[in-house]
Amino acid sequence: MRGYARRFGRIAGLVIVPATLLSAAVFAQAPAAAERAAAVKQALAENQAALKQYTWVETTDVSLKGEVKKHEQKQCSYGADGKVVKTPLPGAAPAAAKEKEKGGGGRRGGGRVKESIVENKVEDLKEYMEKVAALVHEYVPPNPQKIQAVQTAGNMSTQPSGSGAVLSLKDYNKPGDLLAIGFDPAAKKFLSYKVNSYVEKPKEDDVTLAVTFTGLPDGTNYPGQVVLDAPAKKVQVKITNSGYKKKS
Repeated sequence: MRGYARRFGRIAGLVIVPATLLSAAVFAQAPAAAERAAAVKQALAENQAALKQYTWVETTDVSLKGEVKKHEQKQCSYGADGKVVKTPLPGAAPAAAKEKEKGGGGRRGGGRVKESIVENKVEDLKEYMEKVAALVHEYVPPNPQKIQAVQTAGNMSTQPSGSGAVLSLKDYNKPGDLLAIGFDPAAKKFLSYKVNSYVEKPKEDDVTLAVTFTGLPDGTNYPGQVVLDAPAKKVQVKITNSGYKKKS
């Protein structure tokens, strides 16, 4: 009986030691995640401050089944309240309207009927496409306050990736969504930016969003191109930011 107790004690000791080491490893990850989150938030704040010195052009193309249905350009800059002020630029008529103006009048009856059916379908999807376009701005640029809320809720994790790390944020903007930010803290550079979300109902109209960041000469990062795909209804939103110039 005493021999059994000694053997059991040795076995228990072997079980307890790995568990202790595992717990230490888990707790060791928490400060690293917090440090990376702090680095991302700091980089965001620095980028936002630097971008307030610039004006730029935002080009938005909303496509349905690969055909551009809405094309617009806006001159952008930060206002005194810290919000982006967007002024529509002339000459950016929707592609569908341009096509109609180009050859709509010379079509025969069958062509006009087909065109009318297409226009009705586009009109039915217009509200949905507007929602998809608006969703982009819920994720870009990332909101430091939302990152903090995710961190406080315990829904943040980090994974090493190349020279940096990927910061994963669950329930960032909607229940069940995921924002993953690849960041190099040494270079203070965004490496990747991906989102899995939805427009109205999870799994029924899921969307993916990817951002390609570009650097300005002073080291400031900005979202050069944003692409959001809503495959359920074959809608895509592509936003390109370009022409950055310092305010005079």
